[in-house]
Amino acid sequence: MQVLKLRRSDLKRCAELERVLFPGDDPWSWQAFASELDQGHHYVGAYLGERLIGYAGLAVAGRPPHVEAEVHTIGVDPEHQGRGVGGALLRALLARADELRATTFLEVRTDNETAIALYRKHGFEIIGLRKRYYQPSGADAHTMRRPAVGTETGG
Repeated sequence: MQVLKLRRSDLKRCAELERVLFPGDDPWSWQAFASELDQGHHYVGAYLGERLIGYAGLAVAGRPPHVEAEVHTIGVDPEHQGRGVGGALLRALLARADELRATTFLEVRTDNETAIALYRKHGFEIIGLRKRYYQPSGADAHTMRRPAVGTETGG
């Protein structure tokens, strides 16, 4: 598996995976992914050969030394979950955040224990709760934060 810059030609595959991974909520369309790329956000894909098996995106706001990053999405094909793909995608996003010395935020469903454990392993902590964040399911989300690398509380 390789983690590379997400190819525009794989956006339909991203949208297909979204429908599988997030059926009870509002899965992103290929247009939503295209908009993210058009805005210059940092998106990567996990590839087995030419096949996209996962994707992840990071938005960055501000300029040094006041930079924040937000993980917008991470998705892994169910056939490839539990094999380190999500961790590899997350590390690729965090490498970009670390280059910018950015504090990184994300939201995660409160019932997604696997993802929460992955984020904790990579230095995130729960800092808040967003009631009914995911729609239309109404599921709650934790807001999590990872301090910028090199800060007093960070790595």
